[in-house]
Amino acid sequence: MTATIFRNVRLLTLDAQNREFDAVDVRVEGTVIAAIGSALPDAAECRSIDGAGKLLMPGLINGHFHSPGNFNKGALDDMPLELFMLYEVPPFECPPTPPRLQYLRTMLGAAEMLKSGVTAVHDDPFYVPSLSDDLTDATMSAYADSGIRATVSINMPNVVEYDKYPFLYDLLPEVLRQKMREAVPLTTRQLTSAYRRFIARWHNTHQGRLRAAVSCSAPQRVERDYLHQLAEISIAFDLPYNMHILETRLQRVLGQERYGRSLVRYAHDEGVLSERSLVIHAIWVDQADMDLLAASGCSIAHNPLCNLKLGSGIMPFRALKDRGINICLGSDEMCSDDSVNMWAVAKAGGLVHKITEPDYLRWPKAQEMLECATRNAAKAMRLEGITGQIAVGMQADLILLDLDTLSFTPLNDLRRQLVFCENGSSVRAVMVAGTMVMEEGRLLTVDEPALRAEIREHWTEYQRQFQAVDHWARTLEPIYRKMYALTLQADVPISRKLSYAEFPRN
Repeated sequence: MTATIFRNVRLLTLDAQNREFDAVDVRVEGTVIAAIGSALPDAAECRSIDGAGKLLMPGLINGHFHSPGNFNKGALDDMPLELFMLYEVPPFECPPTPPRLQYLRTMLGAAEMLKSGVTAVHDDPFYVPSLSDDLTDATMSAYADSGIRATVSINMPNVVEYDKYPFLYDLLPEVLRQKMREAVPLTTRQLTSAYRRFIARWHNTHQGRLRAAVSCSAPQRVERDYLHQLAEISIAFDLPYNMHILETRLQRVLGQERYGRSLVRYAHDEGVLSERSLVIHAIWVDQADMDLLAASGCSIAHNPLCNLKLGSGIMPFRALKDRGINICLGSDEMCSDDSVNMWAVAKAGGLVHKITEPDYLRWPKAQEMLECATRNAAKAMRLEGITGQIAVGMQADLILLDLDTLSFTPLNDLRRQLVFCENGSSVRAVMVAGTMVMEEGRLLTVDEPALRAEIREHWTEYQRQFQAVDHWARTLEPIYRKMYALTLQADVPISRKLSYAEFPRN
């Protein structure tokens, strides 16, 4: 069994007691933290790392991510989600993705995360235009090879495109309705069969580093029988159940128009909200919705940078947290964040809520953001007590930061400077499950120059294919704009955006 000792290191545990040590030793044996104390004896074949002037803390966890967007950083202009998705996940005539390309783009995101100190990711990949075992295997193989810890779902809606939105059917000409009908989604039986094969092949493999989750994408994007089948799989294997709910105002209107209730109430009434549920975004929720979410025991993934880029609104962080709801942080996908930097996500989460909360005593604190980016995210992934904090017996998912950097000079408050000053450049080493995967800026599990070179080789063909898809997105965009405008006319009794009318006039 290999072992590593970090000697004389400053330690931020982020455990329930929020313990911190100015100078201590931490010994890792195999995949776990074996001991924390002073002058710990070396184990056999033990590597010793001098931690003087360094901080050891839990690795960050990206609590919500879509790896298929990894090639699209900076590719799309800002627009509301429903228009944005026309270019991100076209409803028809999207070219198939070769498995090798899926592997490369998944590996690209894993590499970027590891280099910045992210040791685990909760990935919710969609497969456009269709799902295959080769594609899911490519995703998981990339995570296996990279060394990151990953919990991964299969995000595949199975209703016709125009059924996902309010007013769209009536706005579409029949020729476009027909094209949407011809893009036949997989059936519930086909999707559940794919899930059972995926779970048998990948769940809890690579010493538990790779795990499965389930995903309905969003309750309104799937048939009711599939919504329930996923809940049954989640229960059978104790898997997280991902569901995007009330990300936008338009989705609030959809609930009112189609279901006569909010989408939170719909999910509750269908019996699919539980402590295994990861509700993603939860922006346009009202008081009753928040009470239902709290009663279910679910977790919420907060993606502040994505929400700002797409103008979705600002999640009611304090109202949700005051109800005892577990909140984690996510970057969402690279095309709706344009990076996968969890330090930037934590900073945004610590800042954006100040413009919606007049009581400054209720503003999020740096400590809360650190918890959202570590142990809260582990809980949302059903990994509570396994990772996300530093304690004996926990998985050794650790990052070592140099405190002799500009971000920490002078060092006034460690937690505030981690959240508001650090950008990942101080990370000197990254360990996942006891294995060192990055040191001094160099990935040890990935040939990064070769990865970048191979991606560039594929890039011209990738761009050519999607230029053809953009034709249909541009054709549909004026219709979707009309749909969006109609939803703005609908009465919604809450607001998650600021307007000049909300500010007092002198």
